[in-house]
Amino acid sequence: MLVLAVCCSSLFLVSLDNTALNVALPAMQRDLRTSVTGLQWTIDAYLIVLAALLLFSGALGDRLGHRRVFRTGLTLFTASSLLCSLAPSAGWLIVFRTVQAVGGSMLNPAAMALLTNVFTGRRERARAIGAWSTVQGVTMAVGPLIGGLLTDAAGWRWIFLINVPVGVLALVLTGHVPEARAGHARRPDPVGQLLVIVLLAALVYVIIQAPVSGWTAAPVVACAGAVVLALPALLRVESSRREPLIELRFFRQPAFTAAVLSAILAFAALGGFLFLAALYWQNIRHLAAWEAGVRLLPMAVMTIVCPPLAGRLTATRGPRLPLIASGAATALSGLLCAVLDAPHHSALFLAAYALFGIGFGLINAPITDTAVAGMPRAQVGVASAITATSRQIGNALGVAVIGAVLAADAHADTAATFLGAARPAWWIIAGCGAGVLALAALLVPSQRRDRPRPGPGREPRRAPGRRSRAAWIITAGGATVVGTADAPTPNAPTPSARPPHVDDAHPVIRVTPH
Repeated sequence: MLVLAVCCSSLFLVSLDNTALNVALPAMQRDLRTSVTGLQWTIDAYLIVLAALLLFSGALGDRLGHRRVFRTGLTLFTASSLLCSLAPSAGWLIVFRTVQAVGGSMLNPAAMALLTNVFTGRRERARAIGAWSTVQGVTMAVGPLIGGLLTDAAGWRWIFLINVPVGVLALVLTGHVPEARAGHARRPDPVGQLLVIVLLAALVYVIIQAPVSGWTAAPVVACAGAVVLALPALLRVESSRREPLIELRFFRQPAFTAAVLSAILAFAALGGFLFLAALYWQNIRHLAAWEAGVRLLPMAVMTIVCPPLAGRLTATRGPRLPLIASGAATALSGLLCAVLDAPHHSALFLAAYALFGIGFGLINAPITDTAVAGMPRAQVGVASAITATSRQIGNALGVAVIGAVLAADAHADTAATFLGAARPAWWIIAGCGAGVLALAALLVPSQRRDRPRPGPGREPRRAPGRRSRAAWIITAGGATVVGTADAPTPNAPTPSARPPHVDDAHPVIRVTPH
């Protein structure tokens, strides 16, 4: 339980920091005298580094020990949170957020590995992962409200300052946490890691700065050239390595490609949605920060209610149905805001925000299931980690693209002009939902086609001694754990016992069916 408390506290820090900060953006803009572009970099500097280092941090824990990596990440995250609360300008805040992301990238992979190392029983492990995941879902729901209350009562700097006592306490308690280390650590891939960082940073820079500085500005042209050079170089390097940072061969499977692209689109919609909402309710409607947080509750509540439903649907009907429903709900939400100016009307705003929460709440379970389905046992963790990274990439791109649309209209300072400037942004969010729907319909197989069922009263014919596959999906809050396990066929010779497979680097677990 001590290990569970420590891991949950780290997840609380990372999740609260991300969700609460969006509500504080207008206050930060006024206090630091920065532009919309500065706000974009405050969010995206963190997300870019986090996305680029997740795979590296998981492999580092395998090699050096997950408790050691966890303590290092917690120290960096806590110290940089203190520095963020003292930042004298937007530039320094962006620098400190970058350091904070380095620490944050070490926490979640290491925390999951520590949990699976301590909770060895199937039921105990499932409960522990459920509690750990629930913290993320609840924090995402109440984060905007907590951030709004802190911003109004004490100032936006307290969103970072509150991390310090929690981080110090968790750091002290980790002294009693046992070490966990993988049996086989993947080889480091420094060239691939460097190319990923260059590619993501340059791409986001072009998206954010081009509308402000112009497409012909020297830094924009240089970063565009870096993108053009880094992408083929990354593909060539990763395809030639035995243990690459990114397994390119996974993308030969249409379903895996659909899962990764759906994750990018869904989280791009989320990042853009939260960015738009924070600026609209405070800068345009002149609400207090806590009131803006309350306006997000219809979306937040649905993100708690829908994940268990998505898990059950994915387990019984396959991932296509919840993916289609998620894409349709997100697209409809964007259309209500783009065509009917839903935020300007109470009833429509409630419907649009609730629909967006439904769309986002349904997406995680089928994405994870689609990504790991059909993967070899040794590659499930890597596939899940690539999907987790794509979520953070999507979030960063969403903030960059939506912020760039708003920054292109420098006069979006009244309700009418803001709604006009935001309309293309809502169309982009609707397009993200439509993209998820199309990917699900075209590339994700239905369960019936992927796993044929026997007719009524008939058992599937299997060769003696052959083993069947049992699927497991544990969903709670905003996170999903998906795995499979070999189950002996009835009346078949019992095979030799095999321990449940646990991937220590990534949030994926396989459990043996009871």
